Amino acid sequence: MVRMETPVCDFGWKAPEFTLPGVDGKTWTPQQAAGPNGLLVMFICNHCPYVKAVIDRIVRDVAELKTLGIGAIAIMSNDPAEYPEDSFENMRRIADELGFPMPYVLDESQAVARRYDAVCTPDFFGFNRDLELQYRGRLDASRKEAAPDARRDLFEAMKQVAETQRGPTEQIPSMGCSIKWRE
Repeated sequence: MVRMETPVCDFGWKAPEFTLPGVDGKTWTPQQAAGPNGLLVMFICNHCPYVKAVIDRIVRDVAELKTLGIGAIAIMSNDPAEYPEDSFENMRRIADELGFPMPYVLDESQAVARRYDAVCTPDFFGFNRDLELQYRGRLDASRKEAAPDARRDLFEAMKQVAETQRGPTEQIPSMGCSIKWRE
């Protein structure tokens, strides 16, 4: 497990296009996942201890952001041949067990993760309604251990995007396990 941090937000960067299969049997694009006020794209997986520590809060925040007009999509880009816990079947199981309020999609070729320059799980990209990047930061102050009273950085940033279409100027990078790239 290599610990990584995300780069700073490149404000205005346009969300790259993709069409990916979801565990719900549908095919998803950024436009289909977006809400009227923006889109949260996140790179997660099932096996990462950083994701496991915060997944309940991700589910909570995505559900609350939906009420503010922010849609979300979770992308799994790891190589499931090397990490069987990240298989499509296990993605479906986790999404069902946790009641994911967002599509959970597979980036089997890893091309989408490369276009987004995703570096770790979790890695969050918050876009406004024009799909211009406004947030590239952490969920909260948690690491591999839950910090129950942590400030909700991602939620507050995306709430600001919903209200103003601009993200906060100060953002703290997300941290997690590296994307598991194919050789």
